[in-house]
Amino acid sequence: MTLSEDKISALSELLHQPRQQIVIVAHTNPDGDAVGSSLAWAEALRTMGHQVTCVVPNKHPYFLDWMNGLEEMVIFKTDEEGRAEAAVRDADLIFCLDFNSLSRLEILSELIARNTTAKRVLIDHHLSPDEGFDLMFSYPTSSSTCFLVYSLIERLFGVETISKRMAESLYVGMMTDTGNFAFSFLTPELFRAVAVLIERGISVPEIHNNVYNAYTEGRARLFGYAINRKMQLIEDGTVAYMSLMENEMRRFGFQQGDSEGFVNYALTIKKMKMSAMFVAQRKFIRVSLRSRGDVDVNVFARKYFNGGGHKNAAGGKSFVSMRETIDHYIRSVHEFKEEGGLG
Repeated sequence: MTLSEDKISALSELLHQPRQQIVIVAHTNPDGDAVGSSLAWAEALRTMGHQVTCVVPNKHPYFLDWMNGLEEMVIFKTDEEGRAEAAVRDADLIFCLDFNSLSRLEILSELIARNTTAKRVLIDHHLSPDEGFDLMFSYPTSSSTCFLVYSLIERLFGVETISKRMAESLYVGMMTDTGNFAFSFLTPELFRAVAVLIERGISVPEIHNNVYNAYTEGRARLFGYAINRKMQLIEDGTVAYMSLMENEMRRFGFQQGDSEGFVNYALTIKKMKMSAMFVAQRKFIRVSLRSRGDVDVNVFARKYFNGGGHKNAAGGKSFVSMRETIDHYIRSVHEFKEEGGLG
């Protein structure tokens, strides 16, 4: 990944304007990469004297509660004091982290759209970003937005400016978005960045334990239920799907983030090529897709579920019933296979 010199210069010029009001926004259902990149980038900007507010549409998963700086993040859905609205209204700069379209902000998108004077800067690693940003750092070959933010900090300020707190935030995103360093784009540059973060004082075992060994008993039992009762295999065992209805999740005391990672489990089966997870929400069904090798679920998500993402990790939405969603998925997989999408 090579950052554009022209874009680095343009960003530097924007940031060297004296004391600005800056808002950082990340996507709905913020994960480790969205939260980590936001917190680290906010701290970097504050060292320049800027006033920075981090805003997310809704709450992060509970297993990220330990992260330093979360108390400063404004959750728009529960923001009774209007802090988000005031910050966005007065913003000179709006940084959009870890999403490629304002629609990913859902309930927050309208608020962002109201500010027509602030410069908008995209920092993201998803495919096919929308237009409408004044400056774009869109690098799909970056393993995470946190690695992209690290690279920007390295170029603009130097790695010596990375505090232990920033390093922890950056490592969370790098770790979670690569499946604990098991997915694509595991470059030498990424591991050199990890080495720097360790030099800044982070404890890799402690962070891993905080994120991956902090689930509730209900989540563990829900996982067993989903794998044993809900996982279905089709296309001669090369494609899988699972579904969870709201009443099923309530039985296990479901909390935000509890189903994270479920969709990956089917890919541990030797000949599995593609996996899907359907989770019922109040107004729609959230679709998560994962694949191995050359099976491009970004293409699949865009064609069949009005979504997108990465080649091996993507998502979308369905606005029909669960039964209809699953039937649509099965038909779509068959069509995708006929077109050569499953190899």
